[in-house]
Amino acid sequence: MSRVGPGEDFEPIQIDRGTRVFVLTGAGISAESGVATFRDAGGLWYQHRVEDVATPEGFARDPRLVWRFYSERRKQVGTVRPNPAHLALAELERFLGDDLFLVTQNVDPLHELAGSKRVLHMHGELLTSRCDTCPRPPFRDERTYFEEVPVCEECGGNLRPDVIWFGEIPLGMREIAEAIDRCDLFLTVGSSGSVYPAAGFVAEARAVRDPQTGRPRTIYVGLERPDNADAFDECRLGPAGRVLPPLFRFAR
Repeated sequence: MSRVGPGEDFEPIQIDRGTRVFVLTGAGISAESGVATFRDAGGLWYQHRVEDVATPEGFARDPRLVWRFYSERRKQVGTVRPNPAHLALAELERFLGDDLFLVTQNVDPLHELAGSKRVLHMHGELLTSRCDTCPRPPFRDERTYFEEVPVCEECGGNLRPDVIWFGEIPLGMREIAEAIDRCDLFLTVGSSGSVYPAAGFVAEARAVRDPQTGRPRTIYVGLERPDNADAFDECRLGPAGRVLPPLFRFAR
């Protein structure tokens, strides 16, 4: 594996029409826009135990606490904006169309605000809610609930944030596996490499590599070396907002 550190020049990657690119984004890309992460000392996550606010059991024990926590997160998301890394991925989508598969571990809407149209939120979306009791489809919901637990208009059960909590199965796993299997370039941006199943995606990409073409090529972009760094061909270290915009050279 080659490692390119902060301050070094990054060789652009040639992207032709029809190049199939798989992109996984994690908390690091949103952190550059000011979104709090699990590791932020003094932040929202720091003030709560994960078991209390990000598990089905925590919601069953104290749904009001869970809703206060996610309402704070909804308020925070309303104050942040996409950064150049989000914008670069939106530009990549405009060039590649359906040949770009973008999956994010983040529940915020920053990719969409940057202009991305095809985003798979494997951990759900912060600004949607769903019923904890009936099969009512998830729906857009930007409201905050600090004093009450909202109830479903159809069955009267409790509504919950439409996010995937610890112990629940992430969304779109079949589509993700199919996209990894056919990609030419596998790119991870700002993911710590410690949370599964996402941390294992690069190993899946390496497992299907064509020995003749060497594809898919696997590249990591982020501020720090991830836990699964040895699985990547290259780690290009630095702020994603600085590294991503010049990363791609489009064949016109």
